[in-house]
Amino acid sequence: MDRLLALLPELWSASFETLYVVSLALVFGGVAGLLLGLALYATRAGSLFPQPVVFGVLNVVVNFFRPIPFVILLAAVQPIARSIGIPGIGPEFGIFAITLASMFAISRIVEQNLLTVRPGIIEAARAAGASRSRILFRLIPREALGPLILGYTFIVVALVDMTAIAGAVAAGGLGEFAIVYGFKQFNPVVTWAAVLIIIVIVQGVQLLGNTLARKVLRR
Repeated sequence: MDRLLALLPELWSASFETLYVVSLALVFGGVAGLLLGLALYATRAGSLFPQPVVFGVLNVVVNFFRPIPFVILLAAVQPIARSIGIPGIGPEFGIFAITLASMFAISRIVEQNLLTVRPGIIEAARAAGASRSRILFRLIPREALGPLILGYTFIVVALVDMTAIAGAVAAGGLGEFAIVYGFKQFNPVVTWAAVLIIIVIVQGVQLLGNTLARKVLRR
């Protein structure tokens, strides 16, 4: 316990790093995943902009990257990160790797949730004179907003998990804190302190996501 008290400044710093990495990865990966998911939805057969070739390419790309275990992806993208000026360790690398991993998972979640929008709503909008672009970028996301919030909540929880794994390659955050000061120094109290903070973050995100989704779905 005395060791944990001495490490409190490092623990709070690691907690901030985890939130920092998760927030930026969610912004970058969330936007990229949303656009990719919209493209998957729009170009599939029978959709607003059917393009079988484009859909096929996007579908293969997503299916190729999505199943790769994150710990393996970390090692695989280190040379890519270094080639564009991002160091192979630290929070910046963590953001880069988590963004790549999350965008493909998010794109599939977005596509699946958009497919829940009833075709009758789209047909009614087309009959009212709405353009296909307006339907794609405004109507459909609004109709699927509740499920999308729940999907993004799931992704945020997964991002927290990814930051912990990224700690194995010195990417900062609570994962690195638990490994360096807990696991390597045989101090389970320090390890469990990091675990409890991760649990608090996850529970807070889940509660917020469920609350927002419930409010949207009641409209």
